Amino acid sequence: MERKLKICGICSENPQKYKCPSCEIPYCSVSCYKKHQETPCQKNHEDNKSNAAGSKPTILFPTEDTVPEEKLIMLQDSEELKMLLKNSHLRELLCELDAAPNAEKAMAVAMQEPLFMEFADQVLKIVEPQKDDT
Repeated sequence: MERKLKICGICSENPQKYKCPSCEIPYCSVSCYKKHQETPCQKNHEDNKSNAAGSKPTILFPTEDTVPEEKLIMLQDSEELKMLLKNSHLRELLCELDAAPNAEKAMAVAMQEPLFMEFADQVLKIVEPQKDDT
């Protein structure tokens, strides 16, 4: 069974070794990737179609801490969270947390920020609402 090699989508000369993470165009080298980055690319249209069609993301390894889909929708629709996320400092902090190589250390630092604590409290009110014992 012969396997057909894909050719670089940039230089059209060499076999593909990599794919652009955004648009998935095949490329063969760093120089071709840099040439590709000279013009902005977009996400693969097939990914956009499947998400637009309302397909649910597959959770490969659910745990006891996995947030149910209905709670995620509640987070998405929360006006309180939308108001908090208008703050550029909070958005920057969340991006830093997401990219942090040491998540535990980054979270400890973020927990010192009153704005982050307000955000976390609001998220927890939705995801894990307190039950009244009265």
